[in-house]
Amino acid sequence: MINKKIGIAVVLGILLLVGAGQVLAKQKDDTIPGQYIVVLKDSVADSDVDSVVSDLVSKHNAGELYSYHKAVKGFTATISDSEVDKIKKDPRVDFVSEDRVVSIDKVNVEKIGQVTAQSETIPTGVSRVAATNTVNKGQGVNIAVIDTGIYSAHPDLQGAILNSGTSCIRRTSSQDDNGHGTHVSGTIAARNNGIGVVGVAPSAKLVPVKVLDRNGSGTWSSVICGIDWVTNHAAQYNIKVANMSLGGGGTSDNNCGNTNNDALHKAICRSRDAGVTYVVAAGNSAADAANSVPSAYDDAVITVSALADSDGNAGGVGAATSYGNDDTFASFSNFGSVVDLGAPGVDILSTWKGGGYAILSGTSMATPHVTGAAALYLDAHPGSTWTQVRDGLMTIGEEKGFGHTDPSGLHPEIVLNVNSL
Repeated sequence: MINKKIGIAVVLGILLLVGAGQVLAKQKDDTIPGQYIVVLKDSVADSDVDSVVSDLVSKHNAGELYSYHKAVKGFTATISDSEVDKIKKDPRVDFVSEDRVVSIDKVNVEKIGQVTAQSETIPTGVSRVAATNTVNKGQGVNIAVIDTGIYSAHPDLQGAILNSGTSCIRRTSSQDDNGHGTHVSGTIAARNNGIGVVGVAPSAKLVPVKVLDRNGSGTWSSVICGIDWVTNHAAQYNIKVANMSLGGGGTSDNNCGNTNNDALHKAICRSRDAGVTYVVAAGNSAADAANSVPSAYDDAVITVSALADSDGNAGGVGAATSYGNDDTFASFSNFGSVVDLGAPGVDILSTWKGGGYAILSGTSMATPHVTGAAALYLDAHPGSTWTQVRDGLMTIGEEKGFGHTDPSGLHPEIVLNVNSL
């Protein structure tokens, strides 16, 4: 797995190789007792949100955790069951959602030698999507990485990070104390600087939005906090794309959460309407992605499945991987009609916290390839809507039988290829 061909040297240290590599929530027991997301009606004026939140918190003896102003109007708080029923009847309240836990699913955890760069290596995923020789490098496109933060001192990300972003995890900064967000970031925009690795869009800029803690744990309320911040700062920082390599159990009403009282869905739709293209992971349960969120939000996001590729080339002639033959879809990858694109997601080499590099697998690792490609598309086609980005990448991508196969019969989606950008 680690050899001279990828131009790295093994040094002492330990990192986690996450076989599924994506943030997942438990399907049955992921609600947080007594914790709720209260969404106010759109008719509440922006200038009145703080006073309405303060009034509701005080009147119902709630313990406020977060307040939101742009992606949704409202707040998250600990509230007794009797008071929740009263809040739902308040004429200023649209609906109330239960808050839920999310955490990194550590599958096939191994201890391996941490690696450090000797010279620059083109990761197989970047090569497989044909991003190596494109003139377009994503210049001028800024991307929010909604994850565990970004390790800003990484030498391969110097010049890539626009600003310190924000943290929605109390008593932390946006620095990555887990590694997952830094790995995602390197695949998107690691610099072409002669060391380490290079990303799909090495001239794009990144904004860290920390919504998960050092253990990869958080809540939907912390994720909405990140989305709210991105929405509020999208124009100021020219944020055009957001990567969300995370997910959990749920379904879509195809109505931005307004029918089934889904605060996360509504938040993403509002952020989408503010001009941000959301790219999300399909999930790693070998199941229908329509049963996990945000991948199920077909009206608001670009959903990405994982391809197994071992040699960085099309054609299926490379060695088999732990999750399937070369140029077939990874055995762990979710599938279904909500999936838009496939991208490399097995044995992906990228940046890691502390300045090293790691090899991870999962739809978490496939997603940033498409996020980087979205930056390339927006560089080439400024002003494109999220649907134009999605449809544009699908149009120029690789159809089944023209570089990859699908023995499972579950993955009709186009595989990412950015050669024409």
